[in-house]
Amino acid sequence: MSDYKKTYTLPFKFGIPNYSQAFLEETSAFKRLLKYIKRYFYILLRRQNKHEVFNILPSHNRILWINLSAPSLGDSLMDLSSRVMLKDKNIDLFTDKKNAILYDDDQVFANVYTKKEAVGSSKYDLVIIDSYSTRSINIKSNLASTTPYIGMFGYYNGPEVNRVLFSFHQMNHLLGYIKSEVDINSSSKVSLCISNQDKEIVKNIGLPAEYIMIALGGEWKYRTYNKWDCVIEKLISKDNNINIILIGSDNAKDSAKVIFDKFSDYNIINCVAKFTFNQTSQIIKQAQILLCCDGGLMHSANAVNTPIVALFAKLTTQMQLTESICAFSLYDKNNVNNITVENVINKYNEAVNSVFNHPLIE
Repeated sequence: MSDYKKTYTLPFKFGIPNYSQAFLEETSAFKRLLKYIKRYFYILLRRQNKHEVFNILPSHNRILWINLSAPSLGDSLMDLSSRVMLKDKNIDLFTDKKNAILYDDDQVFANVYTKKEAVGSSKYDLVIIDSYSTRSINIKSNLASTTPYIGMFGYYNGPEVNRVLFSFHQMNHLLGYIKSEVDINSSSKVSLCISNQDKEIVKNIGLPAEYIMIALGGEWKYRTYNKWDCVIEKLISKDNNINIILIGSDNAKDSAKVIFDKFSDYNIINCVAKFTFNQTSQIIKQAQILLCCDGGLMHSANAVNTPIVALFAKLTTQMQLTESICAFSLYDKNNVNNITVENVINKYNEAVNSVFNHPLIE
């Protein structure tokens, strides 16, 4: 039971942006302790306590990484971002079917599994588990019951953190601090490999040579901006030849149609829900800049090195981005819709002035 402090204490020696104190103040000690006890005793029940280790050794060459706790594409990209530090290992991934598509052509993961039977009798030297949730422990004990394992988040559960920095600092810790704090902070970022097939599909779309992009929609109202049409109106008023590509998932279809119909006489291309996430990422890669809210497509842009004008709410910029990202950010503590169109345009001007030569918007 001495591990209880691990539920709210960072498992490595360097600090990162986190809301641990807020979590402790807002969540009852009883609720936090109950979740810890449930996980602690489930590990005992599945006889996994004796297999936990705390370092990735040179002898750990064949590794299975179980990542099931990341509920969204963006979270998956962040939580698995530090896989690049294990390029010299032979690593397989077991993850949710929805997230598996991100790693179809990955340069680190040799195989990506979404079903237990697909793993078969593969032998591993080590299992990396995203967290000590009962679900993840259950999968681990079924797939490799006696194989040593380490945890990324481990017992740490509840407090919001910068997930990219957490992933890299924890991996650095598990590898014996092979990099300095400065090195980790300055280089950490998400990554995404896009297949030649997806690149060819995008190439055949016939996109303009230059364009900016706007990501519509969102899973949460407080980080779904409802004034993109007003932003587009400002952009067109200054340059009516500007090429704008709209992207987003199914939840952005309605807003995309409204914008497309409203500006039907201008160079608006609607790509919402028409391509896979990786194909959309290739479209983003070729863009001059992406205007977006915090979400999966923002992380995609970060992975392919496209500058972003990003709108945040509740979670600050420091909680979502890293030093290596080219970002021009706006923040409201409650809702992105409290950010004015004028402020978005001002930030866009700042971005284009820094990144590429484009007419400023008045």
